[in-house]
Amino acid sequence: MFKSQLLSSLEQDSRLRTQPPDWKVSMFLNTLTPKFYVALTGTSSLISGLILIFEWWYFRKYGTSFIEQVSVSHLRPLLGGVDSSTPSSSSSSNGEAESSRQSVSECKVWRNPLNLFRGAEYNRYTWVTGREPLTYYDMNLSAQDHQTFFTCDSDHLRPADAIMQKAWRERNPQARISAAHEALQLEDCATAYILLAEEEATTIMEAERLFKQALKAGELCYRRSQQLQHHSTQYEAQHRRDTNVLVYIKRRLAMCSRKLGRTREAVKMMRDLCVFQLMKEFPLLSMFNIHENLLESLLELQNYADVQAVLAKYDDISLPKSATICYTAALLKARAVSDKFSPEAASRRGLSTAEMNAVEAIHRAVEFNPHVPKYLLEMKSLILPPEHILKRGDSEAIAYAFFHLQHWKRVEGALNLLHCTWEGTFRMIPYPLEKGHLFYPYPICTETADRELLPTVFHEVSVYPKKELPFFILFTAGLCSFTAMLALLTHQFPELMGVFAKAFLSTLFAPLNFIMEKVESILPSSLWHQLTRI
Repeated sequence: MFKSQLLSSLEQDSRLRTQPPDWKVSMFLNTLTPKFYVALTGTSSLISGLILIFEWWYFRKYGTSFIEQVSVSHLRPLLGGVDSSTPSSSSSSNGEAESSRQSVSECKVWRNPLNLFRGAEYNRYTWVTGREPLTYYDMNLSAQDHQTFFTCDSDHLRPADAIMQKAWRERNPQARISAAHEALQLEDCATAYILLAEEEATTIMEAERLFKQALKAGELCYRRSQQLQHHSTQYEAQHRRDTNVLVYIKRRLAMCSRKLGRTREAVKMMRDLCVFQLMKEFPLLSMFNIHENLLESLLELQNYADVQAVLAKYDDISLPKSATICYTAALLKARAVSDKFSPEAASRRGLSTAEMNAVEAIHRAVEFNPHVPKYLLEMKSLILPPEHILKRGDSEAIAYAFFHLQHWKRVEGALNLLHCTWEGTFRMIPYPLEKGHLFYPYPICTETADRELLPTVFHEVSVYPKKELPFFILFTAGLCSFTAMLALLTHQFPELMGVFAKAFLSTLFAPLNFIMEKVESILPSSLWHQLTRI
């Protein structure tokens, strides 16, 4: 009896194996319940929703799609690489290297000429709001600048300078301040007074008092090293350091005078510094960009003739541009026509020569830095400027608008003219990353550098040109919405959606069933029977 049951089961198994594939598919679909479809679509919606949330967060934080970045960085080399032995590839690699070098030079971070005082201004903002206005990257760059400006190889010869050399490398502000007090106990050290004025002083008047003490000590060291600078390279390096210290102190004293309302005194000190900077051939002095401090002070005095004279000297094709230079030039030309400018009248009669010059100057400024107009027109809120800026970037726009918005408001009609004309710049440069009009193409690295310089916790970095949402974010959003809708419909109408799901899967497997039927008709039945048994 057992033998007969075994034979019958084998025959039944043989018949099942010889059934066509579409019968197995239909049997599988018939066993699926509506709960399965609800669970399937709900799980798919949940997974795609999580992917969408992660993609959106990554795009907001880093400005690119995570899936796209992984695909480009890791999958493309695996799928196929470029043969580096061919001449074309070598020339293209040279071109890429050249473009990357150009990109690095364009995205150089500069010291902010109008940077605020850390103790008297930045720290007071932190005490009031509880927010940190400076990023770690920005403060780290400042620490590197201080070591470059205020230290040299011969610091070990002076005990106070040796202490300050270690102090500039300290990350803890209290440790730096304690080291500065320790250095002052040994002797009058100019760099120790600088550190205390920058970080410990809580008011501008207190910072000015410390800088005046630093000036006395700095002038003494400068005269001493000036007499010995030709004796050896060591003394020459010491004199270069003392020169940097003296220029820094005088510049900060001029800024204190400007902040305390003594603008004419500040202008005189800045003019002397500009002359001193032209006389001395030290490359580090050009990093201070003292002429930008002078331009801002002259605008405060409304001395537009002297502003034009300074622009004529520094707005040269051989010198690097800045938002201060470009937008100040635009302001002067807008001042000549802005009080009588009317967009309706200009559309009827056309632009006059002076109005055309003003509009062209605005277009030139907007092309150099397209982020500034939104801050000047108060379409975007301002924050405290960072200690370093990226030219043509959002950080430079914040630094310029923070100090120069009042000068644009003072000129009647200037902001109105800017509002009517600034967006016309983008029609002249439809592809700013590929080709510019008056300047080089807009660098693509500004967003990344600005995210390091600016506190993105409470400030949304301005991006130009405006990026479209990556494909994968749109795809996952559509997938999440579609699967969520399917889960909802399946939950509400289980039987109807089950019919639709079976019809869809049957249609999906129809080409496979057609191929299998053709293979059955071609192959012998005995061979197909042996294959099904396998």
